Amino acid sequence: MKRLLSAIAILSTSATLAFGQVAEVMEDVNKVVDNTPDSIAKALMARPAPGTTRRANNPVLFLIGNSTMRNGTLGNGNNGQWGWGYFEHEYFDLNKISVENQALGGMSTRTYYNQLWPAVREALKPGDWVIISIGHNDGGPIDSGRARSVLKGTGRDSVEVTIKETGVKETVYTYGGYMRKYIEDCRAKGANPILMSLTPRNAYDEQGKIVRKPQGAWLEEVGREMNVPYVDLNEISGAKLDMYGKWKESYHFYKDNIHTSRFGARLNARSAAEGLAACDHQALAPLKAMMKPLTLPTVAVNREEGKPVVFFTGDSTVKNEDKDKDGMWGWASQAATVFNEKKITLANCAKAGRSTRTYMNEGRWDEVYNSLQPGDFVLIQFGHNDIGPIDDKKMRGVIPGTSDSTHVYRMKDSGNYELVYTFGWYLKKFIQDVREKGATPIIVSLTPRNEWKDGKIERRNDSYGKWYREVAEATGTELVDLHNITADFLDKKCGSKEKAMKYYKRDHTHTSLLGAKTNAKSVAKGLKANNSPLAKYLR
Repeated sequence: MKRLLSAIAILSTSATLAFGQVAEVMEDVNKVVDNTPDSIAKALMARPAPGTTRRANNPVLFLIGNSTMRNGTLGNGNNGQWGWGYFEHEYFDLNKISVENQALGGMSTRTYYNQLWPAVREALKPGDWVIISIGHNDGGPIDSGRARSVLKGTGRDSVEVTIKETGVKETVYTYGGYMRKYIEDCRAKGANPILMSLTPRNAYDEQGKIVRKPQGAWLEEVGREMNVPYVDLNEISGAKLDMYGKWKESYHFYKDNIHTSRFGARLNARSAAEGLAACDHQALAPLKAMMKPLTLPTVAVNREEGKPVVFFTGDSTVKNEDKDKDGMWGWASQAATVFNEKKITLANCAKAGRSTRTYMNEGRWDEVYNSLQPGDFVLIQFGHNDIGPIDDKKMRGVIPGTSDSTHVYRMKDSGNYELVYTFGWYLKKFIQDVREKGATPIIVSLTPRNEWKDGKIERRNDSYGKWYREVAEATGTELVDLHNITADFLDKKCGSKEKAMKYYKRDHTHTSLLGAKTNAKSVAKGLKANNSPLAKYLR
């Protein structure tokens, strides 16, 4: 009943509404409709009741913010937008502390303090932690509509207002004034406040850099004044986005210039954790002891001075069992037959059964990305597992084509939501990531299948072949057309499925040892024909 009454109270901020009735959708000062699409009451009750995630006598880390921290009615990404609070628990040892996302979309510093903070404050216990990162919605009318504006700056001035729609009288303080109230309330309960600047917007200044929000300077000032740890999330994430370039930066947002996609939410969650770990304020020592290591996953590769590394990425046609002479082999297992290992180091990072999407989602691409150094090469070959069901148990299908379009899908098995992109989009992401690190991307078309018609092996030049060519042209990336090089060889050498079987094992896709060696030779042939910078490392 308490949660129900709280929900009704929020719905009644601007007018008297029945429970479950949708408040009028209003565009805010940022030109964003930040109201939940069905019911604010439902959104409120989708959040955990404050303090209910506590385990035994463990502390709780409460997250206080708006839609950039917790997005959507249910906060689960079903609208294609995620807040960073959804992922922040991944950086903490949940056997020692629970992370409770108490943010809600549409809240300003002022409205959160008046409407949601009392319940959080009541749940606080000595030793708890509170991250306060809020302010995106602090503009607009001060006494009408959503009436969520605050006075700018950190002064101690205030103003008395009467909300036009309700007649309610209220004292409105500065941004810094509200922060002092949060801090004082935390300390009164024995909890530890942490001030954290806002997430960056998808907006650039005159120098072509991501705009930094003024609240950061205000928070830093209040933090010094009241001896509270301050983390500049805005700067940490903004610096990363500046480094990425506009295409990569843009897909960290979805639908508008404030709310983040899963990429953006994960970036901000990690930035928040990095900021906490790097902050030298002594008060943070106990919280740091409950954090997980922030070491980035990498590929185990033995680097030698003066030798670049070539990373092979892909599916089972690139890396398979690779051990039984009469078994299935991926062609990169035979890379040493065409590359000179005295000049270059080989790292086969492919994995059977993977598509571009699952290779990325499982963190395998991140391992390669984190391992790259200037001068390295990455061969990118996917396709056999990419076109198929998108929302089934394997969750590896992608949208056909090369546009930058995307769609939100609900996975049948887990019930989780995901933004899924096109085949070409994933390739373009990989390419951009490689170049960002000063390495050279090379896309490799997929191996041909042992399917024949009229004495010719199957070609997929009107689907994957077309998409590879489109991506190569759009990004200026080298394309090694393994698909057609090997297909030409098998047409000439075999002429039928039966005669080509010695190049395959068990089915029409996976290659024998001979087939793997043949595909490795095709890659080498393609590199030479392209006058590729990688060709100088061939035997």
